[in-house]
Amino acid sequence: MRIVIALGGNALLQRGMKGTFEDQQKAAHLAMEQIAQVVKDGHELVMTHGNGPQCGAVFLQHVAGEEHANVPAMPLHVCGGMTQGFLGELLQQELDGALRQVGVNKNVVSIVTQSVVDPKDPSFNAPSKPIGPFYTKEKAEEMQKEKGYHMMEDAGRGYRITVASPVPQYFIEEEAIKTLVNAGFVVVCSGGGGIPVIFEDGKIKGVDAVIDKDLSASVLAATTSADAFMILTDVPEALINYRKENEAPVREATVAQMEEYIKQGHFAKGSMLPKVQACIRFVKATGHPALITALDYALQALKGERGTKIIP
Repeated sequence: MRIVIALGGNALLQRGMKGTFEDQQKAAHLAMEQIAQVVKDGHELVMTHGNGPQCGAVFLQHVAGEEHANVPAMPLHVCGGMTQGFLGELLQQELDGALRQVGVNKNVVSIVTQSVVDPKDPSFNAPSKPIGPFYTKEKAEEMQKEKGYHMMEDAGRGYRITVASPVPQYFIEEEAIKTLVNAGFVVVCSGGGGIPVIFEDGKIKGVDAVIDKDLSASVLAATTSADAFMILTDVPEALINYRKENEAPVREATVAQMEEYIKQGHFAKGSMLPKVQACIRFVKATGHPALITALDYALQALKGERGTKIIP
């Protein structure tokens, strides 16, 4: 099968890590060992990744840089491009090495990708996409007052900076992506959802926003004619009645069933909800299945042994 796999940015910058390149390199090494097995099993792979923690960290570094005349701050869309670049380097190198270890001769290439959005997207007036680290309520209030950031509580884990998250329409580089995939390359692209851009006076222009990685990945999966779409996160299955006595995993469900679970409020906005919505979007668009599982269970999920499988 041709499979699009979306890897969360938190998989490369896990809790307890300081956020150094070496930390993320170790995490990427472990992740790519798992991903390489998917290719070894004969599947074609297109991979995308999150960049929320990384983009948030780079954004804060550049905002801090405003205090120094020789270190000018960069806009958020540039920070997104920067993190696409360094995570692309990281994943290319680690996946190439992992493929060699299992005897697979495949070229890995990463593409810094731009996602076209509607300048009138309502999200620009209602920032909702969390980026960067978690803060206490007190610290969040201080940052909102002093820096003007929009802060929001995120799934009971603390407060984070939130920014606009417009819906991606298509990729500027989609023909290049499809050409490389059809030529047999393992392609890493649309990292962090892609750099959000609009057309202004006939020219491409970056805008300050962060596109949801999972939603963008569903567009990528449809664009590349994927047979399956897989989101790798930190839990083996999506859960209903989360953190309640009757908590239960969803092993297989139709689009209609998952939409009913959404109406009932089973999935948190800052974590599982966008993943489920992205899967539903892909299944509706293609008629092919979508999967949600943990990195360690990717192969089992493809065999139907673990994970949440969403079908038409």
